[in-house]
Amino acid sequence: MSEYVIVADSACDIEQEVLKEWGVEVVKLSYIFTDTEESREDYELDLKQFYKYMRDGRVAKTSAANTQQYLDLFGELFEQGKDILYIGFSTGLSTSYNSGCAAADELKGKYPERRCVCVDSFAASAGYGLLVYLAVEKKKEGSSLEALAQYVTDTRDHICHWFTVDDLVYLKRGGRISAAAAFVAGVLDIKPVLHVDNEGHLINMFKVRKRNTSTRALADKYDELALHPGKGPVFSCQGDCMEDAEYLGKLLMERHQVPVDKIVYTGAVIGAHSGPGTLALFFLGKEK
Repeated sequence: MSEYVIVADSACDIEQEVLKEWGVEVVKLSYIFTDTEESREDYELDLKQFYKYMRDGRVAKTSAANTQQYLDLFGELFEQGKDILYIGFSTGLSTSYNSGCAAADELKGKYPERRCVCVDSFAASAGYGLLVYLAVEKKKEGSSLEALAQYVTDTRDHICHWFTVDDLVYLKRGGRISAAAAFVAGVLDIKPVLHVDNEGHLINMFKVRKRNTSTRALADKYDELALHPGKGPVFSCQGDCMEDAEYLGKLLMERHQVPVDKIVYTGAVIGAHSGPGTLALFFLGKEK
C-alpha cells in the first residue's frame, strides 16, 4: 500500500502546528484589510490582533486558494512518492476545492503512477477541522486511501455545525442579511443561530434575544442531534470570546458530562465574514 498524505485548507481553523503534529499538509487561504490592500495568509497575523483590528472598524476581504498553490504542494508530495487525500473547504462557501481538483487533474499526466483523491468536506471552520481530525484518527488505524476517502464522504453529513454571532454587521457585508435587518437586530439585541447544511451552505435557522440565550441554543442542538450523547469528540471555535466558549463547555458538562475536546480561534478567513464574538459548536450528529 502506497504512503499517502492528508491535505486540508487553512479554513479548517486548526492551528498550523497541530496540523503538522497530525501529519496534515495545509494550503493557506488569504485576506486583505481594505484600508491597506496588504495581502496576508491565514496563520500570518495573531488572531487576537486580527479581531482587535475588526473591532476597530477595519474591514477584511478574503480570497480562495488558487490552482498554483495546489500544483506546488501536490507536485512536491508526488515528487516524494506520496499519494494524496485532499479534503477541501466547502464548495458552498469557497472555490478553493475546485482549484485543488483542477490541480490534481493537471498533474495526472506528469505523475501517472501517483493518486490524488479529492473530497469536498461541505464543512467550515472547526467543523471542517473535526472532519480532518476524524480522518487522521482513521488513517492511524491503517485505513487505505480509498477507504479513508469513503469514510470522509460518509461522515461529512454527520458533522453538525451550529453557531451564533455577536454582531450582524459582518454577515450584512457578506450579503447574508439586509442592512435593515442588521440595524433592527442591533437595537433589539437579537442573535441569530445558524448552521451549515449538507451542501456546505450557511443557513440562518432562527433568532433569539441575548447572547446567553444563543449560547444555550447551541447546547440545545447537541441535546437534540448528538449521535452518541455524552461522547466526543466535540470541537468549538470562538472569535475572541473565550469566556462564552467556556460557558458553552460548562453547559455540555452539566447536561451530558461531555468535554469540549478542542477550542480554537475562528480563523481570519472565516472570521472576516462572521466577525468578533463568533461562537460555534461542532459534533457528530444523527444528521447535519
